[in-house]
Amino acid sequence: MFKVDKTDIAILEAMQRDGRLTRVKLSEVVGLSPTPCHERLKRLEKQRLIQSYHAKVDVSQLAKVTLVYVTVTLGSHRAADFTIFERNIKRYPEVLECNALGGGIDYILKVVAHSIEDYQAFMEGLLESNIGIHEYYSHFVTKPVKEYSGYPLTEIVTL
Repeated sequence: MFKVDKTDIAILEAMQRDGRLTRVKLSEVVGLSPTPCHERLKRLEKQRLIQSYHAKVDVSQLAKVTLVYVTVTLGSHRAADFTIFERNIKRYPEVLECNALGGGIDYILKVVAHSIEDYQAFMEGLLESNIGIHEYYSHFVTKPVKEYSGYPLTEIVTL
């Protein structure tokens, strides 16, 4: 783990909120002059604490989509089975996220599809791909309430 201070945390939080901040605006937000602020930002990027910059696209203005959280249990629990599943699941662009879990369910996936019918066809294809899925449960998003907007760094990082 990297050693950071309150100013680094402030930079990281500001960049999570708006990755397009100019050097001058960022320096104003965190209370540093532009040059030292920019040097800190470059160090945070070099250390890979800032891994990338993205645009958040409002897909609802482009297409009607269905979001589904899918809990997955594998049929076998050898290390090779997890490796096969993980290597293969990354190949599907419809799978927006995949996280391994403990406590009875092996994985949770966040899947996007045009419709419930398209989602079901996707899952049938996934089952036919023979990547080890024994059981799955679908949980359809009826209304997004709060989306990920960055980690609450000042709450979780102890200095």
